[in-house]
Amino acid sequence: MKLTILGCHSATPRTNTNPTSQVLEIKNHMFLIDCGEGTQVELRRNKVKFSRIKHIFISHLHGDHYFGLIGLVSTFRLLTRETELHIYGPKGIKEVITLQLKLSDSWTNFPLIFHELTSKESELIFEDDKVEVYTIPLKHRIYTNGFLFKEKENERKLNINAVIEANIDKAYYRKLKQGADVVNEDGILIDNTTVTKDPIPAKSYAYCSDTVYNEAIIPIIEKTTVLYHESTFLDKNENLCERTKHSTARQAGIIAKKANVETLILGHFSTRYNGYDEFKSEAKEEFDNVLLAKDGKSFEF
Repeated sequence: MKLTILGCHSATPRTNTNPTSQVLEIKNHMFLIDCGEGTQVELRRNKVKFSRIKHIFISHLHGDHYFGLIGLVSTFRLLTRETELHIYGPKGIKEVITLQLKLSDSWTNFPLIFHELTSKESELIFEDDKVEVYTIPLKHRIYTNGFLFKEKENERKLNINAVIEANIDKAYYRKLKQGADVVNEDGILIDNTTVTKDPIPAKSYAYCSDTVYNEAIIPIIEKTTVLYHESTFLDKNENLCERTKHSTARQAGIIAKKANVETLILGHFSTRYNGYDEFKSEAKEEFDNVLLAKDGKSFEF
């Protein structure tokens, strides 16, 4: 599982900071999460193949999270894309994008499919044989969702020497990987656990930006491998959280601890701050394993 941060700052883009966007590579999928201004430039800078992006998840309709979307869609058109592009986001995302395409007479030459979200409860919005994606309802100034990406349980690993010794026909190898007990060539039922090894644990990634401190998300994100949680402010500016519906780094640490996640990544930093070490220090007072997002940085888990 690989996460590439294209932008991790709030509000307006600057010469050295980009608004929110990131790419998650998981089980051969490449998911684009939010699409602030400059996303397509950062995709090129980080050598991400445009053709691999088939699903885009937009958390909410504040500009620093989606103003780059129409540009990216238009570039896909210029590149003569033919494959489907699925966009998941709040109700209204279809209207705002299609209006721009209509007024510029720039209709796509590929299927552009919108999945508009309205539910205030967590729901499954994408699934295939490898991955599930759920919404994480957040509390912000407008309707907002985070997203939970979960690998499906991996297959068990064959202990090939034990399999051969147990005299099991190759036709049953698939069933063994799926966890089934099988009958060998001698008609004996073989316990699966004696000839296979435990699978690699499934991984998960929870993306939570933007939101005020909200313990209601804890049951949804509990025990995730990685949690990205917004940390717009430091403690000294906590008074701004309720009005703007954002969180502090310490509050992100508290959520990570209560949800018992493995790793916390802080992001969505306010550009009022010159450095970000304090964010990590304040979060680590609540939760040990803290990383800082940085434009252009990749994490592998």
